[in-house]
Amino acid sequence: MTPAGSLLTASGLRKTYGPTTALDDAGFSIHPGEVVAVMGPSGSGKSTLLHCLAGIVRPDSGSITYNGRELVGLPDAALSALRRSEFGFVFQFGQLVPELTCVENVALPLRLNGAKRKEAEATARTWMERLEVEDVAAKRPGEVSGGQGQRVAVARALATSPRVVFADEPTGALDSLNGERVMELLTDAARSTNAAVVLVTHETRVAAYSDREIVVRDGRSRDMERAI
Repeated sequence: MTPAGSLLTASGLRKTYGPTTALDDAGFSIHPGEVVAVMGPSGSGKSTLLHCLAGIVRPDSGSITYNGRELVGLPDAALSALRRSEFGFVFQFGQLVPELTCVENVALPLRLNGAKRKEAEATARTWMERLEVEDVAAKRPGEVSGGQGQRVAVARALATSPRVVFADEPTGALDSLNGERVMELLTDAARSTNAAVVLVTHETRVAAYSDREIVVRDGRSRDMERAI
């Protein structure tokens, strides 16, 4: 049963890669402004679940509904437009464009959506200030620390005012102090804009920033709040 008021839900998700089953009847739900941690051991299927929810990977079967719209079966162009405008992404190693300055990286999704450079960079600087990295705006990713680079990546994810942020092991490459600061800033900023955060992690200290945990094991999901 889908919880009332859910922004993004999935049910009966199955995905195989050759003989390997990545997802086996997995489900998921998240509300606006909620942070849900998806936990599980390596190879459990948690990143595959995130990629399916974000429209990056198509499940073999099952249903994914975002804001009342069924995503499974949508054309690639429609999914790409959705990812550009309503979804934000933070990956383990940031994946910033090395040739661009940090402010240009944050402004990039806005530029891809048609914003003019001046407008995009003004918005980018606002988010960089909020994420405490405004002082590295003119530097390139290779010239900043890991913690600064990841906060730049969070600013980029939030710059388009997404309704859902997908964070895949966002602190995996950071020490504990920088990791905790990134999580504080990410969750505070997302909640202030009522964005939902799908947080994939294997670390309990990172999951502690979430409102609810879903455990994935052998491709199956279990909502710990609703589990008896």
